[in-house]
Amino acid sequence: MKGTKVQFISKNFIRMILLLIAVSIVTFTLVSISPIDPLSANVGQAALGSMSQEQKEKLEEYWGVNESPVQRYLNWAGDFVRGDMGVSLLYRQPVTKVIAVKLSNSLFLMAIAWAISGVLGFMLGVLSGAFRGTWLDKLIQGYSLLIASTPVFWLALLLLLIFAVWMKLLPIGLSVPIGVEASGVTFFDRVQHAILPAITLSITGVSNITLHTREKMIDVMESDYMLFAQARGESRWSMIRRHGLRNIILPALTLQFASISEIIGGSVLVEQVFSYPGLGQAAVAAGTGSDVPLLLGITLVTAAMVFLGNFIANILYGVVDPRMRKGGTVS
Repeated sequence: MKGTKVQFISKNFIRMILLLIAVSIVTFTLVSISPIDPLSANVGQAALGSMSQEQKEKLEEYWGVNESPVQRYLNWAGDFVRGDMGVSLLYRQPVTKVIAVKLSNSLFLMAIAWAISGVLGFMLGVLSGAFRGTWLDKLIQGYSLLIASTPVFWLALLLLLIFAVWMKLLPIGLSVPIGVEASGVTFFDRVQHAILPAITLSITGVSNITLHTREKMIDVMESDYMLFAQARGESRWSMIRRHGLRNIILPALTLQFASISEIIGGSVLVEQVFSYPGLGQAAVAAGTGSDVPLLLGITLVTAAMVFLGNFIANILYGVVDPRMRKGGTVS
């Protein structure tokens, strides 16, 4: 049994590494065939026009313009593995440093949204499944379906107008107050600026967890042991607390880790609306500003986060259903 678990974890880990390599190849290929000129993007068109031919040749040699795409990829991948992602053209700093700062802001925001959406989605799913067919079930289903079809940027703009512009209860944007030094920023300031973006991400991330948990709860409520508990005279709340929650908590956690990709994807639009200086906003700036080193670094880091979430989800699912460790399928 222990060998099966180790083999299952190893296989999923190797698959994650192979997926990261595939993403890096595809991303590097797309950047290579794009119309971006590495010399113009790095030194500027005006500066490039004033350079001598000898200087241009030195720059072409430095950026590997005359090398084959395969050789350029191998050089870049080798530096990436050693922790050297290059220098950002927009921030004039190492890409690792830029990503570290932006990622810390995004992780703070996404962690709040991830926790709220998970807890709220789980609670709503349990209630909807336990009271199937009632007005409460229909209300929760209607809310989930409505939110699932609502564009995240529209919801972000709506919350921004209501709570920041009209009611003036929360800051309009950014992650810290304007004009305050870093040493003067408190934890409360960071939380206050993260409330609206986090609530937006939480609301949009609730629907899938709610609907999935509802289906699992319905299956549990219709199981033989729940019918036996009902025949013994147990109340509905006692059945949910003693038998229902323990049987759906692990599947809900599995889905929660798998939802990291949705949180990351939604954060790109949310950070743009709220001018939140996170990884999503940096990715948009890198794409529009032809900052290739930063764009490649962000792509690999976000892909690693998504794959790590899926990796943890697969491990948890293997714990829930041993058939997954044996290569079986879930009916």
